[in-house]
Amino acid sequence: MITEQLIGNLIQGLILGGIYGMATMGLSLIFGVLRVVNVGHGQFIMVGAFMALWMFNSLGVVPVIAIPFAFLLGMLLGFIFYYSCIKRLLKGPELASLLATFSVGIILEETIKLIFGSEFRGYNWALGKITIPFTVLPYTKLVALSGSIIVAVLLYLWFNRTRAGTALRSVVEDSEGARVCGINVDWQYALSFSLGIGLTVASGVMLTMFIPVGINPYMGGQYTLKAFVIAVLGGLSSPYGAFFGGLVFGLVENGSYTLLALIPHVEPFALTRFLSFVMLLVILLIRPTGLFRTR
Repeated sequence: MITEQLIGNLIQGLILGGIYGMATMGLSLIFGVLRVVNVGHGQFIMVGAFMALWMFNSLGVVPVIAIPFAFLLGMLLGFIFYYSCIKRLLKGPELASLLATFSVGIILEETIKLIFGSEFRGYNWALGKITIPFTVLPYTKLVALSGSIIVAVLLYLWFNRTRAGTALRSVVEDSEGARVCGINVDWQYALSFSLGIGLTVASGVMLTMFIPVGINPYMGGQYTLKAFVIAVLGGLSSPYGAFFGGLVFGLVENGSYTLLALIPHVEPFALTRFLSFVMLLVILLIRPTGLFRTR
């Protein structure tokens, strides 16, 4: 019985891990290009979750259709925050940009709270279920996983098959050399930041397709913590490593919950979060560049 439950939870964890990986790609992209640590990452996920909620409840738009709109909103927010504060801090101390992104996260939380209130919300979008050995999968979760995989593939193709992606990779390799070759480095920085935020906001929509309840202005903190663990797991500056790191994290999170629930007088959710930070510490000590680090 325990074995069947564990396998079922691992399958669920693999799907959730794909969404986690998608949610972390934006964080890794921003750090990889700008060397900016976005500690307001989870708040942008929260914005995407509220966009899915609002479009579904107020406009009757299903979450799948909300994904591109969330991506565009995220890119707009990315450009606004880049040109208003991030650009001015790129050459300053690292702590300055860290505090700036923290402040942006607080602003987003309080703005959403002002508009929607602080209570927990959710929505009900059902497409049916499919029964497989060991577990039952709602089609909404499979749609969310498919969306995450499609976005990851599109990002890979954009980076490696387009001139814009080549220009951005050249900036990462040598910004001064790229500038000499006529590439607008400042625009590439703005584009990468807005693209990273766009991916993050879009991932918030996909996350609600897996967990459509518990949407509130302060939900972002837990996802910021998870994203940092996943980013370190996959290599902090590698968006593709982040995606595979998310798969591993989802498996560990759901698998460990099943096993920790067997321990009497223990809260498995709390221990799962504890295990996440133990994993982070071990990875930093053994392989600081991440398990999926690529050149």
